[in-house]
Amino acid sequence: MTEERSVQELRLGLYATPARAEEIKRRIEHLLCPDPDHAPPCPVPWSAMLLGLSTQEAREAYPELLGQAAAERDMS
Repeated sequence: MTEERSVQELRLGLYATPARAEEIKRRIEHLLCPDPDHAPPCPVPWSAMLLGLSTQEAREAYPELLGQAAAERDMS
């Protein structure tokens, strides 16, 4: 029995500079499509984007991530 396909969303929270976040996004894109020069369409349709969050939005969406970032700052 074949499962019906639908859009699935994978979220990844990063505490990083915009440049570092862009680099990580490029690496993830390469994992999703290791041959960006292939003829379309891609065997698994996908898209990726970066979304900067305000401090309040980040606190609500990723409290554990901000806690981890604070702990790492305190250790250095």
